[in-house]
Amino acid sequence: MISAHKNKEKTPPPAAELLDLILHTLDADKAEEMVVIDLAGKTSIGDFMVIASGTSTRHVGSMAGDLMEKLKYAGCGNVPAEGVSQGDWALIDSGDVIVHLFRPEIRNIYKLEKIWGDQAPREDGASAIGGAPKAGAA
Repeated sequence: MISAHKNKEKTPPPAAELLDLILHTLDADKAEEMVVIDLAGKTSIGDFMVIASGTSTRHVGSMAGDLMEKLKYAGCGNVPAEGVSQGDWALIDSGDVIVHLFRPEIRNIYKLEKIWGDQAPREDGASAIGGAPKAGAA
């Protein structure tokens, strides 16, 4: 008997659902100091950036592995990741949401919140705080 059910690949969820999945997964894994940065207008690499800390290299690696598994199950496939085995800084690119997991000491060195936060320059030349691009800005 031939099954009527086709084995279709899941489509990745929309950015907001993906963000929700990531935040819930990291919260369940006891991530610390989670920060969400809205990347709209700042870059085209994604819609959101999530930055969180783990307590140790093992914790960072474990959170990264768990998140990658949940993303795969949600339809994102095998997401690109860097630094998972080292556990100092893991970068997981789920497409619409970029996730950085750090040990606190490493997070303090790079200060991504400061680079990408509300004060970050926008692609259109406008201030992220508000305002139009400056005249003559290219």
